[in-house]
Amino acid sequence: MDTNWLYAIVVAVIIIVALSFYAAKLLRQLVNQKKAQQQAELARQQGLALHDHKVLSSVHIITRAMKEEQCDFSEGCWRLSVLLTSLKMSSDLDLQFPAIFELYNKIKHLSILDDRKELTKPIRMKQDYQRMTVEAQLHGKIVKDLDLLQQYTIERMSILKP
Repeated sequence: MDTNWLYAIVVAVIIIVALSFYAAKLLRQLVNQKKAQQQAELARQQGLALHDHKVLSSVHIITRAMKEEQCDFSEGCWRLSVLLTSLKMSSDLDLQFPAIFELYNKIKHLSILDDRKELTKPIRMKQDYQRMTVEAQLHGKIVKDLDLLQQYTIERMSILKP
């Protein structure tokens, strides 16, 4: 056999071995990258679950306070609506608890806190009347939503244990 052929075969084998090692290295990097992505996704999901658990705990406390009439419905619905919309792993809660969101949407334009203090007495009384009227109209529906919301928060918190 000619020595040129022998050199060509040796060079070909060296190239094949080098490419095999390179391919193995790339596959190992791909496996490591997939593991890192899975761990990052798991950490993200755990972070979302922790956030939602904290929010649901607050929702549960507010719901209980509203049911025990320690918190008026307009303030409670305002707080609940904001908290429920901040949940990361739940959606369409406005459809599950429509009365709570309806009250919030009907009173969200009214003044609160320092803005309310700056209102004249007649305007403040007019806004209070609007607030009380809407509360009275939706009272029965809100009570039903509170029962459903309390059950929902208990179920979700048991799933999202930190």
